[in-house]
Amino acid sequence: MIQRIQTIYLLLSAAVSAGLIFVFHLWTNSDDIPVYAKDEYLYLGLFLGSALLSLISILNFKNRKFQFVLGRLNIILNFILLGFFVYQLLIPPGESHISEKGVGIFIPILSIVLLVLANKAIKKDEDLVKSVDRLR
Repeated sequence: MIQRIQTIYLLLSAAVSAGLIFVFHLWTNSDDIPVYAKDEYLYLGLFLGSALLSLISILNFKNRKFQFVLGRLNIILNFILLGFFVYQLLIPPGESHISEKGVGIFIPILSIVLLVLANKAIKKDEDLVKSVDRLR
């Protein structure tokens, strides 16, 4: 089961969550210095937690139901991360230290798409195993 398509999606999600945060900046502060996720410990922890959940989900390939649940938890974690970004962006400009938005804010959206595709493939595998069990 480790060679299935959901493993590819989960690996890509882990790579996006753990790798791209060091490449793309989240925003630029008022001093024109780009802020990366490694500079904000809350965002770094949430991104690395998402990557860790993806890797744990890959290693639980024998238990598809638990893998599906971990995928859902990971999606919820990415929505929480996206909510933090939206909150940061909706602070009025005079009170915020953000002067320009970065591409890194869209990383959770890409991760959510990959996780949804992985969960869809996991569900498809689970349905296939159930249909084979009915024939016996």
